[in-house]
Amino acid sequence: MKKGGLIVLMLLLIGIGGAYIWYKNTKDKRVADGGAYDNTLKPRLEMTRFAITDIGVDTIRMDLYMLIDNPLPVGFKSPSMDYTFYIANTPVMVDAYKKSIEVKSGDSTLIVLPAKLIYKKLTKVLETLERKDIDSTSYKMRAKFALDIPILGEKTFVTTVDKRMPTLYLPKIKIDDIDFGKLGLKRTDVAAKVSITNKNKMPFNITDAHYTVIIDGKEIADGEQREPILIKANSTTPVVFPVTARPGKTLSVLPKMLFDKKDTPYQVKFRCKLIDKKGNSSFADSKFISTITGTLDDFKKLKK
Repeated sequence: MKKGGLIVLMLLLIGIGGAYIWYKNTKDKRVADGGAYDNTLKPRLEMTRFAITDIGVDTIRMDLYMLIDNPLPVGFKSPSMDYTFYIANTPVMVDAYKKSIEVKSGDSTLIVLPAKLIYKKLTKVLETLERKDIDSTSYKMRAKFALDIPILGEKTFVTTVDKRMPTLYLPKIKIDDIDFGKLGLKRTDVAAKVSITNKNKMPFNITDAHYTVIIDGKEIADGEQREPILIKANSTTPVVFPVTARPGKTLSVLPKMLFDKKDTPYQVKFRCKLIDKKGNSSFADSKFISTITGTLDDFKKLKK
């Protein structure tokens, strides 16, 4: 080996040896002091915020913004990360981040984790919190990722971040009445009277509302309301949505609407965007989709 190559090799060995001694001494000191070793020498996670992007009938999609901090004397690279998301200490989602993660020594990076939650599972947790009147709760993330730093002798790190934040309740939509006004052969006036319940301590706006009325499997009317509608905080807001009827479709179900309301099912498919009036990013212009079902017997008598 040439002299220059030998010098480079010696310097490399000295650097590796110095890093290992620093790591071991710091670790031993933290253990002796009773400190939180995991929070000192292992990559740390910090949940900066989360944003709901889509509230569907069966699933809820959200983005989790996670800051990964690396206090190690060397950088690391991980091919992927497995994570579990908890609300009120209840696991509501298990997933994996498939992209490579690389963080330099003494540096940090922000990643966005996509989360897909089952609607029924999440609402069950929220209903428990609501029943106990809990206005803030624990949002926890447990992450496990492999690290490519062999000199430290550890292949996998597991870390947990727990953050207490306000409980974020999903809006609830109830159809109070579908008012068909005066039924006729040429024209049928329709209005959907809706109640939107907001259990949160912050108001929000709904915009770009679109809705379709389906009776006995037939789409008889639809409509839209593009202007923002304020949904008040911690209350139920009544809203009347104008609907355009389809005369041909309406006439086809008219006998059932008049004489068989108890056995005539209806659906109202509703979609809109949610925007926090005060600029909170939790909703992040999220899409909201809801399907409300029942029978015509739920409503007032049709006008003849």
